Amino acid sequence: MDNRINEIRRTIRALRVSMREAEAIMHEQVNRGEDCSFVAQEVMKMRSVMSLLAKERIALGDHEPIIVHSFFIPRRRPVRKPAAAPAPTAASVFRPRVVARV
Repeated sequence: MDNRINEIRRTIRALRVSMREAEAIMHEQVNRGEDCSFVAQEVMKMRSVMSLLAKERIALGDHEPIIVHSFFIPRRRPVRKPAAAPAPTAASVFRPRVVARV
């Protein structure tokens, strides 16, 4: 029975990582305005498999949390728009120039 629990935990870990990667791909497709229905269907299939595995794991008596180390997928940072430069004033344009004398 312990082997089955370990196998389920391994499968759940792998499914979690795959789901995160698929969701990231789906979000990129949405941002580009592409059709993401295929990836969305795959994510839904993974969720249904995950649900069945979780129910089986709990039925076998395993209530420990499953930790995934590579759960975080870094995102690209949004492009920052440069701040507008302040308009030059008369005082900044017509400053007296300091010249070193020899």
